[in-house]
Amino acid sequence: MDNVILARTLFGSSLAFHIIFATLGVGLTFMILIAELVRLFTKDEDYAILAKRWTKGVAILLGVAIPSGTIVGVMMSLTFPGFIEVVGQVIALPFAIEIFAFFVEAVFLSIYIYAANRLSSTMRIISVFFVALGATASAVLITNVQSWMNTPRGFDMIDGQITNVQPWQAVLNPAFSYTAVHVVSSAYLTTAFVVISVGAYRLLRGNLSAREVSYYRKGLMLALIIGAATAIWTGSTGHKAAVGLHHYVPVKLAAAEGLFETQSHAPLAIMGTPDPEANRVVGGIEIPGMLSWLATGSTDGVVIGLNEFPREDWPPLFVHTLFNVMVGIGTLLVALSVGALLWRFIFKKNPYPNWLLLALVPSGAFALIGMETGWIFACIGRQPWTIMNIQRTADAATASGNLGFIFVLFISLYLLLLVLTALVMRFYFQRNPLNNEFQMTTSV
Repeated sequence: MDNVILARTLFGSSLAFHIIFATLGVGLTFMILIAELVRLFTKDEDYAILAKRWTKGVAILLGVAIPSGTIVGVMMSLTFPGFIEVVGQVIALPFAIEIFAFFVEAVFLSIYIYAANRLSSTMRIISVFFVALGATASAVLITNVQSWMNTPRGFDMIDGQITNVQPWQAVLNPAFSYTAVHVVSSAYLTTAFVVISVGAYRLLRGNLSAREVSYYRKGLMLALIIGAATAIWTGSTGHKAAVGLHHYVPVKLAAAEGLFETQSHAPLAIMGTPDPEANRVVGGIEIPGMLSWLATGSTDGVVIGLNEFPREDWPPLFVHTLFNVMVGIGTLLVALSVGALLWRFIFKKNPYPNWLLLALVPSGAFALIGMETGWIFACIGRQPWTIMNIQRTADAATASGNLGFIFVLFISLYLLLLVLTALVMRFYFQRNPLNNEFQMTTSV
């Protein structure tokens, strides 16, 4: 296999593994904060139990997220030394600030875990607020580098040398605002649907006491509300990201939609396969004018096509499929969560019939697939560039050999960590059943 492909695959697999734990860590801290707020206003201790058990999950996830994040940083320097050379000179600032964000998260998480029962309700909320703030800030700061790679600013490249470095201009690059918000919203969305899956599965299995059924229903309803709100929010931020691509990275938008000719009234192509010979998407469903409207706000807006760019600068055309999978899953999750809430609040029906629970069980897996697909699209859609229009991936990648052996080694490590994490989760919650929490709450 080509060395550049191996370098991309090795780093991509490391990121794909780490992003699962990082995403759930960000989303769960947010959900813990919401549960604590609901507890404050309702005085219902079931929400305190939800927050406590989710916190144990966060602690386990962090045990994998921290070392896997370290591996991602090391892997980046090993596989793309040319990229690190530029990053170190131009966009190192968010990495430095991220250390402080993680420090805030770790300190207040320790306070919340070990002293929650000794704190007043207000202090509990303040502590978990800073946990959520630190986790979200970490995601935003790391995302900043990804956005800069799409819209690089804050330096000049003259005769291959970096000059006139302006770190804050690099940080505040054009793509940062919409990329950061989209990443945060998708992290909250993904986690909410993972919680929905777990709650629906537990209710579907049955053999629960009345107290346990009540507890899982509350957790499921809270997650459904958060899931519906964040799914709609993510759709909105995704739209803003598409508008950003139109303005700043038009070749990526053209590849995502399989648009070859620059045109007004550009159609939105759903599924199908982009065919350069036919100059269109073959086998897809086209909605006339919709792409122009999404990108420009008007159906007669002009959208730039792939043929305006040299063929060697085109992203791989399969990003069209990645884009459709990401958007399709997002649409499905909106329909599932909003439909479940309508069933409960509008039609006043039992919100948990078995067919509805069965439909909700796989939603967490869909959300994770959608999140991973979105990251793959974000990275592959920028190819053949590591830094858009500045540095090609082939120039940034290492020339070192033996990447195939390292790839197999780390894939084995990641699979082992996944299995161990699942076993630790299972072991902890089996040793600490829900009824024990109920008894502790009653005794207090």
